[in-house]
Order: sequence, then structure tokens, then C-alpha cells
Amino acid sequence: MIGTKRTFVLQVKGNSMVDAAILDGDFVVCEQVETADNGDIVVALLNQNFATLKRYFRETDHIRLEPANSTLNPIRSKNVQIQGKVIGVIRKFH
Repeated sequence: MIGTKRTFVLQVKGNSMVDAAILDGDFVVCEQVETADNGDIVVALLNQNFATLKRYFRETDHIRLEPANSTLNPIRSKNVQIQGKVIGVIRKFH
């Protein structure tokens, strides 16, 4: 399936998605898309300069980017650009 999609890989920094089994240092395989469905894990660009990996939810008047870590708060913004959605995780075992 990856062969027919535009994809990219990013290395995860931080622990905001640990409850979704995406850990610091993992690599996420992303499909390059500009839209997402509620609940998708996305790479989102905030204010055109800050990229984050979070679960996407469209609210009435803003986008909520929800971490998969109960110790962190969601990000709410009207200025969100979806760069891609996660379709796989690669983890290096030491």
C-alpha cells in the first residue's frame, strides 16, 4: 500500500503519544494528506512553524489536537495545517 501513496518518515521526539504506543525515538511513517478524520493521528503544523504529532479532532470553531498521554493537555487552534497522517510506526530495538 505504501507504494501507491505519497509518504514520508519522521523521528518522534517527546512522549506525547505514549498511550498510543508511539515512543520517543520511534519513526512514524506518514501518508502525505491535507485533511484528516476525527481520531486520526496526524502530523500538524501550528502557526506555520511548529510541527506536532497528535490525535486530530475537528470541533465547532477550532481544531483540537489531543495527546495520547494523560499528563499533557490538548492543543486548541484555528491555525492548523495537516501535513500527514500516521500509517505505521518503526521502532529500533537496542
